[in-house]
Amino acid sequence: MFNRIGLRYQIFLLLGIMTLLNLSGSIVTLFYTYRTQALYTSMVDRDVNTLMAAQKLETALIMQKGFTTYYFLTNASEWLDRLNEHHENFQSWLKKARNLTSIEGAYSTLNEIESLYIHYIYSRDHVIGLYKQGRKDAGAKQHWEVREQFFTIYNLCEEYKRIHEKNIAQTREQYRKSAYIVTLLAWGAIPCVAFLGFLLAFILLKQILEPIRKLTLETNSPQKPIKIGDEVKALSRQVYSLIKNVDQAQSKLEESREHLIQSEKLAMVGKLAAGFAHSVRNPLTSVKMRLFSLERSLKLTPVQNEDFEVISEEIRHIDTIVKNFLEFSRPPKLKFQLISPSDVVDMTLQLLKHRIESYGTDVQVQREQKLPEIQVDAEQLKEVLVNLLLNACEAIGDGGSIQIREAKKRIAPLGDAVIIQVKDDGPGIPRSVQDKLFEPFFSNKEEGTGLGLSIAKHIIEKHGGVLDLKSQEGEGATFVIALPYKESTNWLTS
Repeated sequence: MFNRIGLRYQIFLLLGIMTLLNLSGSIVTLFYTYRTQALYTSMVDRDVNTLMAAQKLETALIMQKGFTTYYFLTNASEWLDRLNEHHENFQSWLKKARNLTSIEGAYSTLNEIESLYIHYIYSRDHVIGLYKQGRKDAGAKQHWEVREQFFTIYNLCEEYKRIHEKNIAQTREQYRKSAYIVTLLAWGAIPCVAFLGFLLAFILLKQILEPIRKLTLETNSPQKPIKIGDEVKALSRQVYSLIKNVDQAQSKLEESREHLIQSEKLAMVGKLAAGFAHSVRNPLTSVKMRLFSLERSLKLTPVQNEDFEVISEEIRHIDTIVKNFLEFSRPPKLKFQLISPSDVVDMTLQLLKHRIESYGTDVQVQREQKLPEIQVDAEQLKEVLVNLLLNACEAIGDGGSIQIREAKKRIAPLGDAVIIQVKDDGPGIPRSVQDKLFEPFFSNKEEGTGLGLSIAKHIIEKHGGVLDLKSQEGEGATFVIALPYKESTNWLTS
């Protein structure tokens, strides 16, 4: 019957039974621990303390009898003071015993002790009064009656002690029976768990490990023989190797797909740029020249002048788009010359002076001294700086500031390099788009072509340098241009 059940259900059934047994054992153990604590607390907080109170009652009662006798013998008043002290102790312990007692029979015994003690005190005080008056014979006669009352109260205190001693014995017996039952359950669970564990091990060996061993031996290569006992590890290694190969193949496939898409984009842009070069650039240049001529010859009203500026600006925007397409599809050859990048920065700021003022942006150049002269295409580097500065102005909006920092450092992997940092205090660039920012056609601006930063990066890389971005949302963005410097003199090491 058991063999007809599927392997999965066999394992689940055995694990379920073993788990149930373990949980049952844990619950019984917790219950037994709880009961033990409860019994211990009951014995200490109730029975033992109550037994102690009963002993204190007896002690206080006996001490009263002794001091009363001392007074009768010596007629010294100091014994009466000691008598009153133990009288108060007796009442105090009687009150504590009443608060501790929870057994009905013991509670009634306390009531009886209290009632008799009141009569005892009254009778004893009467006898003491007779002795004070000098009537010792009358006092001695009544003294025997007081002694009878004393022994009656003393016997009740003994009975009160026996009640709680009996209760402690019952609690101990109850604890012993509970421990015996838990012990029987534990001894009964041990063979059951051992049998189920053996059965589970047998199923795992015969129906899981043995088939795995056969499968591993069949797929084993002669170059790397598998030792006995390493079947699971070997099979796991082979499965892991297969998964790794699949992941590598998928990664290469994704990479090839991205390259293919990129190649298609580049081919399409090349054709589009070539068509633009002949179909758009020349008419656009003619329109720009005519507009410039009209602007100089016509007297325009303020409204017409504003429309004229909008038209001119849109034409410049179209010209920029066409120029970007042409540069991206057929990058111009660099014309190197020996010039300081600081001079290129100054020329760029002079060129963009009015544009930057229109944005209301404050541009500051932090320069200890001019950067050394290096071989660079000044026009291309200026185009990169123009792109970065205009992007920063648009990111900041109205107001704000841009800092241009120049430095000489040794960085990896360029070695000695000149550094130009363009830092703005705008909203920053989200981390999710930073990796895509230099990709062609990616833009987070509605009217952007997505080619400006891609072209800028391409220009810097053609110079053998690096264009990098450092940005956090809410803390602005910093574009870093690093260009190699061949002569190693007067360098700072970073």
